[in-house]
Amino acid sequence: MSSIKEINSTPDWENHVSSLPPTTLLIVLFHAPWAAPCAQMATVLSTLASEYPITEPLSTSWVSINAEELSDISEAYDVTAVPFLVLIRKGEVLETVSGSSAVKVRNAIERHAAKTTSGAAIANDDNNGEVATEEDPEKKKEELFKRLGDLVKAAPVMLFMKGTPSEPKCGFSRQLVAILRENAVKYGFFNILADDEVRQGLKEFADWPTYPQLWVDGELVGGLDIVKEELASNADFFKEYSVKANGDAA
Repeated sequence: MSSIKEINSTPDWENHVSSLPPTTLLIVLFHAPWAAPCAQMATVLSTLASEYPITEPLSTSWVSINAEELSDISEAYDVTAVPFLVLIRKGEVLETVSGSSAVKVRNAIERHAAKTTSGAAIANDDNNGEVATEEDPEKKKEELFKRLGDLVKAAPVMLFMKGTPSEPKCGFSRQLVAILRENAVKYGFFNILADDEVRQGLKEFADWPTYPQLWVDGELVGGLDIVKEELASNADFFKEYSVKANGDAA
């Protein structure tokens, strides 16, 4: 499966671009390490990349660029805010997506990645006169659950919340963020308001109808009340995942 490569220098970028076949869809994420939405988008993009197999010739290539460190490249693609996604084929910009909407990013990638596979579908049609036009609902659900399975394991502690840690969109999410901060927990997060597919699908996947949801090591802990109960019965519940306990910089 595909994964995201971090581009660390202009020569690294030039070498990567020149190595790609002309038909490859190049997916570029411009980010900044201080911007919380970039962490969420990196999680989204990593999960999406895992859905695309490595083919011969290469159908998709996924890279990440620090927009501030490699400002020349950022300026070349008119990056004025992060996260910022650029889709490129044959050196030509096909589409850009600014912001952290997972729905817009997924739709844009699927729209342009599909153009490679659609050519194969037409060729097959010449041979057998038949092209599938509708996706099997069961297959679609299976793919969604695979994506969700990867998402809940994106970090040892994953919070699925309404909004972001800096701007929670509900009181329960705000309280859970506060608990994680109080316990110095290093965690990943996903704004379920930015992706309705995840918002609805995770309810069934987890068999848990409400948000926020906290996952630890790929297992559902529960919502705010459950987390409070866990801490009440075990003050060291988050100790293993505490930045202080691991001696990392806050």
